Amino acid sequence: MTAPLRWGILGVGDVCEVKSGPAFQQATGSELLAVMRRNGPKAADFARRHGVEKWYDSIDGLFGDPQIDAVYIATPPRYHREHCLAALAAGKHVYLEKPMAMNASECAAIIEAESQSDKKVAVAHYRRALPAFKKLGEIIRAGTLGQIRLAELNFFLPEDNSLVPDAATNWRVDPEISGGGLFHDLSPHLFDLLLVYFGLPLEYEGFSKRMNPAASADDFVQGTILFDNNIVFRGCWCFSVAPCAVSERLIVTGNEGVASVPFFGDEIRLCTEEGESILPFDNPVNIQLPMIEAVTSYFLGEGECPCATADGLRVMEIIDKFTA
Repeated sequence: MTAPLRWGILGVGDVCEVKSGPAFQQATGSELLAVMRRNGPKAADFARRHGVEKWYDSIDGLFGDPQIDAVYIATPPRYHREHCLAALAAGKHVYLEKPMAMNASECAAIIEAESQSDKKVAVAHYRRALPAFKKLGEIIRAGTLGQIRLAELNFFLPEDNSLVPDAATNWRVDPEISGGGLFHDLSPHLFDLLLVYFGLPLEYEGFSKRMNPAASADDFVQGTILFDNNIVFRGCWCFSVAPCAVSERLIVTGNEGVASVPFFGDEIRLCTEEGESILPFDNPVNIQLPMIEAVTSYFLGEGECPCATADGLRVMEIIDKFTA
């Protein structure tokens, strides 16, 4: 396949306005050719505002377009398996939003379909491509922290937070659509990074509870993961704390130093025997751009897969275990 890779987007909602949509127009070797949304006027409006040539109000219309080489599936997790399998059957490469599916069994079905297709699938665990998280991996691999003992995260948010506007009607907190609550929406990035940093987990355990009676899904999750070389991760998520209790830093502790990075990845705080330092980073405005660059290259046959479906399955297996 030769450039440009011609993209279609399935589900041009809020996430596509800034985080991802414009990146398909900026990535090297990429062209955003068409968008789709069931609400035709909104699909047309997105296409007009972003300078996209075509728009559709049906999946069949988008998948049936012979000019489209690859599809970005940005629909809620409830539809990921259905839409991914349909895209592969239509002869399209697939860039699939996280979480990969509603549960591990659905991820396995996607992997099976990919294995029977001559098309490729990549998962949108895009934080692994952002500069702060890449740098933290370099620090770990270089031995700057010595032997890693522990990685830990307390991810605390109040019930009313900017990540979930209109929480009462937002699909991210509806288990029938998202697979769970905010944990299912936010934790895939963290688990994916742990796999990148520490490899395959040896064992993991966790539990979840609904602390807030008004919540539609469990809003408290706690768990541990044991990696090779006795590296332990412990994590706690709670989405009904006081505003003054907000926390969202991943902390990696070794026998020679400590490094931490916020979930939104704009700095690394590093402490070793040489002293303390803060390393600042600028994320791209269209934050998925580095990953979309890599996925485009992979689909064109010019690079390695930046995040394989096997990684998405492993992430979902951990989520399933923590929330069983």
